[in-house]
Amino acid sequence: MTKDRLIGMQVIDSDGNDAGTVRDIAFTVGKMGMTLIMETKKGETREIPWDGIQAAGDYILLNPRAAQAQTGQPQAFGPQTITQQPQQSQTPTCPICGGPLTYIQQYQRWYCYKDKKYV
Repeated sequence: MTKDRLIGMQVIDSDGNDAGTVRDIAFTVGKMGMTLIMETKKGETREIPWDGIQAAGDYILLNPRAAQAQTGQPQAFGPQTITQQPQQSQTPTCPICGGPLTYIQQYQRWYCYKDKKYV
């Protein structure tokens, strides 16, 4: 995925809420990995380490650890904690159609059956 495609992309937290918009990509010399620079709905700038991203496609989906770092609150679900189907109240919704997402353990990704694609 190119930088040009990422910039301006919507960022969704692990609960399916709009977290902000990608403003830039950065890296630190001497360190592995990249950082996503995101502008929140409140106009604040946040840095998300690349390992804090669960998926990137039509939008960026943060993994629960990145969402926890943003809010300071632990998240109740995600690829590192899920062992069974999450309760309906904890299941994130698709930011495109609003339908429930299903966590596919084999691929460690959330899937929307209505849109027939991973988020």
